[in-house]
Amino acid sequence: MAHNEVLLIKPVDGLGAEGDQVKVRAGYARNYLLPQKFAVALTQSNRKQVEALKKRRTSREAAELAGAQTLADKISKVSIAFVVKTGEGGKLFGAITSADLHQKLVEAGVEIEKKKIHLHTPVKTLGKHEVKIKLHADVSVDLSFDVVSENPIVEAPVEEPKAEYRTEKKSDRRK
Repeated sequence: MAHNEVLLIKPVDGLGAEGDQVKVRAGYARNYLLPQKFAVALTQSNRKQVEALKKRRTSREAAELAGAQTLADKISKVSIAFVVKTGEGGKLFGAITSADLHQKLVEAGVEIEKKKIHLHTPVKTLGKHEVKIKLHADVSVDLSFDVVSENPIVEAPVEEPKAEYRTEKKSDRRK
């Protein structure tokens, strides 16, 4: 299999960031990276561009980190409460998902991608809950939210155990 060395101009997921020299299969470079302008073939003249690309990369990463930290501060100041319908015993109708959390954050003025909210399982109980929001590789924030009932909680009626009826066997009657 033939391999080519290319210089990445833009970040490519799973491959590298701008300024990286990577060795990829010839077809991947020829059919995807080069036509999409994600990379250029590595030549002697292109090697000089590496320093400029690395400087641009560090400034971009610093800006992303600063933006993630300011967004984390903004998220930590937000308080979210969900008012849900409940049935007997405080049982929720439905569940709170990451899409619901995303919608509440947008309503609170926090613009964030939904995929950054890491809610492992939908919330199906009343009370206080926490969710982890990963904004950057180095920045994550825990957001706590409340789930409350819109109607008063009525305890489910407790069923009393029924009396047991025992039938006699024919053999018990003879004695």
